[in-house]
Amino acid sequence: MRRSNLIGKALTISALVSFCAGLSSGVAAGVAPARASGPPVIRETPPAPAVKDEERLAELRARRERVAEKIGPSAILVMFSAEPRVYTNDVDYEFRQENNLYYLTALRQKGATLVLMPGNTGGLREILFLPRRDPSAETWTGHMYGPEEARQVSGVNEIWEAREFEPFMRAIRTRRAYRPQSDAVLFSFANQTTPPQPATSSTQPATTPSPSQTPTAQSRPSPQSQPTGSDSLFAAMAQNEATLYVLLPGGDNSREYRQEQEFAAAWAKAATGLNVRTAWPIFAEMRMRKSPYELRMMQHAVDISIEGHERAWAVASRAQWEYEVEAEIDYTLKRRNADNWGYPNIVGCGPDATTLHYQESQGRVRPGDLMLIDAGAEYEHYSADVTRTFPVSGKFTPAQAEIYNVVLAAQDAGFRAIRPGASLPDVHNAALEVIKDGLLRLGLITDKNTDQYKIWFMHGTSHYLGMNVHDVSVRAATLAPDVVFTVEPGIYIRPDALDYLPRTPESEKFIAAVRPAFEKYKGIGVRIEDDVVVTQDGYRNLSGALPRTIPDIENFITRAQREVRADAFPSYRGRFDFRPFGLHFARMSPPFGSV
Repeated sequence: MRRSNLIGKALTISALVSFCAGLSSGVAAGVAPARASGPPVIRETPPAPAVKDEERLAELRARRERVAEKIGPSAILVMFSAEPRVYTNDVDYEFRQENNLYYLTALRQKGATLVLMPGNTGGLREILFLPRRDPSAETWTGHMYGPEEARQVSGVNEIWEAREFEPFMRAIRTRRAYRPQSDAVLFSFANQTTPPQPATSSTQPATTPSPSQTPTAQSRPSPQSQPTGSDSLFAAMAQNEATLYVLLPGGDNSREYRQEQEFAAAWAKAATGLNVRTAWPIFAEMRMRKSPYELRMMQHAVDISIEGHERAWAVASRAQWEYEVEAEIDYTLKRRNADNWGYPNIVGCGPDATTLHYQESQGRVRPGDLMLIDAGAEYEHYSADVTRTFPVSGKFTPAQAEIYNVVLAAQDAGFRAIRPGASLPDVHNAALEVIKDGLLRLGLITDKNTDQYKIWFMHGTSHYLGMNVHDVSVRAATLAPDVVFTVEPGIYIRPDALDYLPRTPESEKFIAAVRPAFEKYKGIGVRIEDDVVVTQDGYRNLSGALPRTIPDIENFITRAQREVRADAFPSYRGRFDFRPFGLHFARMSPPFGSV
């Protein structure tokens, strides 16, 4: 009896060890490499780009200098950090910095404000207003930047306490100099006599200005008597020729830029000599063309996305629900240290694939259906946007292949239209002609010279890509090297598409003509989307490593499924159940996700 108890305990311990090993092996919903010779089929994300601080800071400095050059010496730019968004009650959404402030500073801090004054000659061309570190707050909500850390991240060398922003702007309004008391200047490069050292306290400025450089409170001259360094700005204000730049998107009551709109409205009411103008076009133009640094970040976001797609394909045939497949994508993004997704994942099987922005992931996964996955990682504020449509079973049916090949040919036509000097409408029109020809050939439209095609293809083929998944751009811009955008034609045969057409004699005739084809293809949704960068002589497909043609997709799925255990999605009931005071195994079997 005692020996059997020992054997039972040993088996239990062995099972627990195996279970924990499976969890710690980095495997989420069951995608695990099989023990097989040769390189793995699923493409593992390459290491994240290694960037030296000097390169990163030079990139940020160059961006700020370009902005300063565009606004000129008679202007001031004010940029606010994003406002926290309430999820519910006292729970916020995860904080994400406002894109353009991040573009100039790389700071992820709430409550930060950046001011640029290109014409200032007193060392205040750039001022960062930053909340002082608060150990009590950090106990609850985590680390805040100290001044030295903020300087090392952003490269901005003049950092004042956040509460100084309002008196500073009041002084600007009345064309007076302003300099905070020394305890409110968290960091000032002009005060440094030696290279800055890492901060040694969580509540004090990283460095202390020497007494010879920083007047005491008693000896400090009044703001009015100090040299301003802003003479060019104040002179322009006196002539009503100065400009206050703020990020103001088009339209009123912006959800994202409410504080900017309120700030601009308040200044516009006052006769200060500062004319309020939006900085939006400046950043839109700059952000369209990506630097080598940005392209490296975007490629990594794409690489993470490719691995997420491939892992999802590998397990789809063993999943019962769309959310199980989506979990593989989420797991991969987190495992590869993506910031987040660039937009909510779209994982739609069968008819769900015909909804453009389907986000529920609550549908059944059926072996004979196609699954559409539109998912892109965000890394260092840069988003990928990749879509593939594949057969759950691993093999396309003839009807599915017919629709798929029309979309594939349309995307190829869009690719061929990419060159410097072309435009997104050129890319769209090239793809559209192929879509219309294919729909006519398949019997889904009767006239390619009308808008009938919009029943099945109702969106544009391309959009710009960058810090937003639908990124900023200049109206009527032409393509140029280093511009990144998507190419994503699609066909969506919604099961109820014909039910909502107007009941006119013309539409009744159309419905009767396309009904046979509609019944053949009903419920099929296909979109193929890649991220491309314009080159000197064409384009480069950033997401080209993800299989795209029918033979490549089918071959990949067949091989990738061998890398995944058959128990990728176990039935939890009966396998094991969690009980109070312990874990009870119903039967001795390998834990899910183990090799």
